[in-house]
Amino acid sequence: MKIAMVCSEANPFIKTGGLADVTYSLSKEMAKLGEEVAIILPLYNQIKAKGLPLEFVTTVDAHLGWRAESANVFKVIQDGITYYFLENRHYFERDGIYGYDDDGERFAFYTMAVVHLLEKINFKPDIIHAHDWQPGMIFCYIRENDMSFFYDTRFVMTIHNPAFQGIIDRYSLGDLYNLPDRLFLNGQVEFGGRVSTLKAGIMYANKITTVSPNHRCELLTPEGSMGLNSVLCFREYDFCGFLNGIDYTEFNPANDKYIVKEFDSTNFVKGKKANKLELLKKFNLKDENAPLYALVSRITWQKGMNLVFAACRDLAKRGDNIILLGSGEYDCEQEMERLRAEFPDHIGIYVGYNNALAHQIYAGSDLFMMPSLFEPCGLGQMIAQRYGTLPIVRRTGGLKDSVINFDSSNVETSNGFGFDNYSEWDMINTCVYAHDIYYNHKDIFERLVKNALLTDNSWEKSGKQYYGLYKSLVK
Repeated sequence: MKIAMVCSEANPFIKTGGLADVTYSLSKEMAKLGEEVAIILPLYNQIKAKGLPLEFVTTVDAHLGWRAESANVFKVIQDGITYYFLENRHYFERDGIYGYDDDGERFAFYTMAVVHLLEKINFKPDIIHAHDWQPGMIFCYIRENDMSFFYDTRFVMTIHNPAFQGIIDRYSLGDLYNLPDRLFLNGQVEFGGRVSTLKAGIMYANKITTVSPNHRCELLTPEGSMGLNSVLCFREYDFCGFLNGIDYTEFNPANDKYIVKEFDSTNFVKGKKANKLELLKKFNLKDENAPLYALVSRITWQKGMNLVFAACRDLAKRGDNIILLGSGEYDCEQEMERLRAEFPDHIGIYVGYNNALAHQIYAGSDLFMMPSLFEPCGLGQMIAQRYGTLPIVRRTGGLKDSVINFDSSNVETSNGFGFDNYSEWDMINTCVYAHDIYYNHKDIFERLVKNALLTDNSWEKSGKQYYGLYKSLVK
């Protein structure tokens, strides 16, 4: 099969979140299976700064209404994947990736340039797999223009984050995509009185996926769908939930250059202890015998930071240690600073992102906090399990699918702790329960750590599900 991944970010070249991990890891898995995979990305400034040995391919034109724009196309091959980069200085030579007033126009250009690129280089895909709202109009554009080049192509749409729906003005259909207003009037792309590129992707795709089975169920309800439930219920029988995986070569405690002592499920007690001591030293935290809780995350309301901060204050008063790494909303960052000032011997923070330090935190911590308000899949809890750090999660989305909550009846299978209600009380009680197991039931705690280390969150398992989906569509 020929597979075109159409996405706004992908490892190892550009990343703001889990989308980049998924597009890269899934593509790499398909390449391992012998399929021909292309990932097509905008050539952002951040990619240019890497100084990649890019090979010029061609130039493609895209007309957005009255605007004629072009893109120089470059490529590089890595991990069996051909990456194509679309260079347009007007749209992509900026300090950031998202958050601009003309994002709708920027990604309309990207979407149309992708279509013309595939034609020009004669890459006739069996599957076009679009991710999130940015390329959401690609299937609509191809189908409504009756493009013969793509007659045998099948379309897969993945919803990573339903909170971002690609909302643009109704008249952008003609102004940006050269598409008729009837698509708005007949409801194909209309959403709340405007156009949603994410809805367009859902309506025109052959199959829709999201990033965990439980999140699929949530998206079919008014409470958990961000307004998309009626659209997805209409396509319910073409809608699948596949749990994401993590890259087992990047995250491997038995072979991790960033940690001080490597370990696996046979020698994890000494290995995790050595990494914990180094981590405590780095953050000037005092009690090496206390449990160490951690968070590696974007610091935003979605991640349940009010619950985290409440738990941190309670745990620090009990003498436990906490390390928080991340950046995001200003008020949350300031609260992190206040907590460290209040409990300097028990709370360490790093505002920003540091990949090496993140690996060290996963390896050296005992417990990992992830009480998200909503979490389509989540990768942090899987990475934590990979390093034998037990997740404490609110059981929503993929957190419910990937963390088996400990109780006295499932010592042999559980790999973390969980709660259901989004409340500070439940978060604190769950953390205190983990605290009690750590201190008073060492044998059980070590068994849970081993269970976590043995949990299979690899992309090999997840990739087979996508491979089966692709094969079911290709004649």
